[in-house]
Amino acid sequence: MTITYDDFARVDIRVGRITRAEPYPEARKPAIKLWVDFGPEIGEKRSSAQITAHYTPEALVGRQVLGVVNFPPRQIGKVMSEVLILGLPDAAGEVVLVGPGHEVPLGGKLF
Repeated sequence: MTITYDDFARVDIRVGRITRAEPYPEARKPAIKLWVDFGPEIGEKRSSAQITAHYTPEALVGRQVLGVVNFPPRQIGKVMSEVLILGLPDAAGEVVLVGPGHEVPLGGKLF
């Protein structure tokens, strides 16, 4: 499916920093609850992610990630997910987080 640039521009992808991460044992599949700071304009948003194959909660805190911040909130089990954290599958199909290669200001928009 082909989309226009205007379609892509409506997806608000920003950089944030994981400020808190906790195991999410109640999830159907192993997951981690995340709190991500997207800077003063957007603030902190919550999410959960099935990223336990490559990450521990302790290793995630302080990491910069990319997330879609303009999707409506979605209930994922007991967690209200407010942001979609972006990742790509590795060769085994496990999620690898997407983030900048260098430190960038929080809230920066992908363009």
